[in-house]
Amino acid sequence: MQNMEKNKVKLGVMGWPIEQSLSPDLHNHWMKASDIKGRYKKLACEPENLKGFIADLKEKKYLGWNVTIPHKTATLSLLDSVDERAKVLGAVNTVKNEDGKLCGYNTDGEGFIQHLNNSATNWRRDKPVLVLGAGGAARAVIMALKDAGVPKIYLCNRTKEKADTIKRDLDISNIDVANWDEKSGIVSEVGLVVNTTSLGMDGCPPLEISLNLADSDVVVYDIVYKPLDTALIKAAKDRGLKTVDGLGMLFHQAVAAFEIWFDRKPDINDGLLDELREQFL
Repeated sequence: MQNMEKNKVKLGVMGWPIEQSLSPDLHNHWMKASDIKGRYKKLACEPENLKGFIADLKEKKYLGWNVTIPHKTATLSLLDSVDERAKVLGAVNTVKNEDGKLCGYNTDGEGFIQHLNNSATNWRRDKPVLVLGAGGAARAVIMALKDAGVPKIYLCNRTKEKADTIKRDLDISNIDVANWDEKSGIVSEVGLVVNTTSLGMDGCPPLEISLNLADSDVVVYDIVYKPLDTALIKAAKDRGLKTVDGLGMLFHQAVAAFEIWFDRKPDINDGLLDELREQFL
């Protein structure tokens, strides 16, 4: 029995809090469908325990794990190597244990832009974008938008200094850092609004923003997926705006992470995303 357990793949998602994560639903489904023996678990890690926690996962021979709030930036310095994308972003969301060497990656941007393109095929790439938040997810979203060729990115965060740090770190000339209380006015200039903060998530304060100045073709994207219909998504729907929820971003970044661990993509044509979405209805 011990040998059987030893041969099983160990994976997980590390964060604090972590109970809200749906990543195990995705990866355990794909592992079973791919006949991969093992388990993907929720890994609750308090910020002050991060270094020892990662060392323990390595000792237990985890093949890898995903990283979520609030560990994406802090994990970077605790790894043996980091790919160029994650290095530029200053944030990691996927770790692979390659023969005892921990390698970091960032698939958030890939998941974000893939879901946006799938869900809002006509989103206005020729107009500025408003990004709310200045964490690891915001960095990934901004880089993906830069690669998509948007003309300007307005970046608003409750702590303006953190937004200034992102602009400096990413060295993107068309980032315009604005004050948090300016966000509702900026809505009138953009074709896309993206919330990358935890505001609006179950157990967190609400995101307070008005969409009254939004043009009719504005797309509103909230990466929060618990609840799926956040106050921001509801407000956008009330104005008849196109909305994109956070479940698809989770789904597509997970596809990329699975490919990193197993060198193959999972089967994504089996209705799993629709099944997960139905849990919220």
